[in-house]
Amino acid sequence: MSLEMTTDRTIEELNRELNAIINSSSDGLFVCRADGTVIRINPASERMHHVRAEEMLGKNIFTLVEEGFVDRSAALEAIRSRKQVSVLQNHRGRKLMSTGTPVFDEAGALVLVVVTVRDVTEIDQLQRSIEEEEARSSQFREQMLAAQQFELEERQIIARSPVMVQVLKQAVRAGGADSTVLILGESGVGKGVVADLIHSHSKRAQGPMIRINCGAIPETLIESELFGYEKGAFTGAQTAKPGYFELADGGTLFLDEIAELPLGSQVKLLRFLEDGRITRLGATTASAINVRVLAATHRDLEKMVASERFRLDLYYRLNVIPLTVPPLRERHDCLLPLLRHYIGYFGRRGDLTRRLGRAAVDSLLAYDYPGNVRELMNLCERLVVMSETEVIGETDLPRMIRPTQSTAAANDPLWQNGQTLAEILASVERRVLTEMSACCANQTEVAARLGINQSTVARKLKKHHSH
Repeated sequence: MSLEMTTDRTIEELNRELNAIINSSSDGLFVCRADGTVIRINPASERMHHVRAEEMLGKNIFTLVEEGFVDRSAALEAIRSRKQVSVLQNHRGRKLMSTGTPVFDEAGALVLVVVTVRDVTEIDQLQRSIEEEEARSSQFREQMLAAQQFELEERQIIARSPVMVQVLKQAVRAGGADSTVLILGESGVGKGVVADLIHSHSKRAQGPMIRINCGAIPETLIESELFGYEKGAFTGAQTAKPGYFELADGGTLFLDEIAELPLGSQVKLLRFLEDGRITRLGATTASAINVRVLAATHRDLEKMVASERFRLDLYYRLNVIPLTVPPLRERHDCLLPLLRHYIGYFGRRGDLTRRLGRAAVDSLLAYDYPGNVRELMNLCERLVVMSETEVIGETDLPRMIRPTQSTAAANDPLWQNGQTLAEILASVERRVLTEMSACCANQTEVAARLGINQSTVARKLKKHHSH
């Protein structure tokens, strides 16, 4: 009698423990007999399916599927296949992952099917958000790469002066390493072109080349733009966003106007250069990023270090390979090729035919270009757009470039000592045709003013290479 009571008590305790486990589970659970009759359902399953246990007990799973209670039944498929089956169910706007596991007796006969249910709606939404964010990042990255490729194809590197040729050779050699490069030079000299050259000759050439102007981003945003931020890192941060360092992963990050970087961001940049890891705003862990940093500035960083406006340790980290790009006034041999290239480039872009006349060329070559290559490019675009004739003459030039009458007369005499009469006549003819072309709408008007045929004007212009 005592043994029977102990056995009964033990069974009661086991049942109580089993019920506690089943009822406290956060996963839904219900049990069916081999014929599909529901014999057990726990509270989590009640919540997920929006039913009460008494409404389900005794019902057959085949009938429930026919009535549309669920669109797919793991229990039904487990009964049919006699194997464990997992199915994704849609129930009242929620996504449920159900797994049906068949239970067999010692003879191999199916006796029960145990079904576990997990609500994966939030997981699915999170996965979709991650995929959408990755897609946006990938699309943004592809757009930047396409824009950079187009820009590289359009921007030719023109170097005729020995000093510029030497800089480009150094840039190509620097491309073969993975060291940080500091590019120095006045505004507009082409520091970005040198950075592109380094990237294109590096092992990262197939990766992204991200260009950031540190002076163009507000100081309050520079850190989040460079290093990214997590959701909720600040007011308005509804979603996480990767920074430019992450977008440049596997490639090169070009930090132009590095002297404008705030001291706080200088600390984080220094930390990255030391350990190769970045931390998003609002994040608690750092991530390893494979990025090469190129930096550029027109400022004197040593003076800024002395006045404590730039960190000395960061300066040393950036100044591993220094390259100084000379100003355009020191690259006189580059001037004419650059002028011809950009006149042709802007002409093709605007579907216009424009050429520089001799007098215009002489004035353009005598100019100092304080704004360097950027000023030269802007000037060429202006001349192409605003010139009313095919040949760009001296009168088309801005007043600051045009020489005064006395200077022009002194610098451009009608003839030189030692010239023959034929050479003097040819020189005068060339000047007359060039200046007339500059002030006339077309060759027909030039011919009418000079009293000759249009074909003669065209032939003589071609002969004198005034076009």
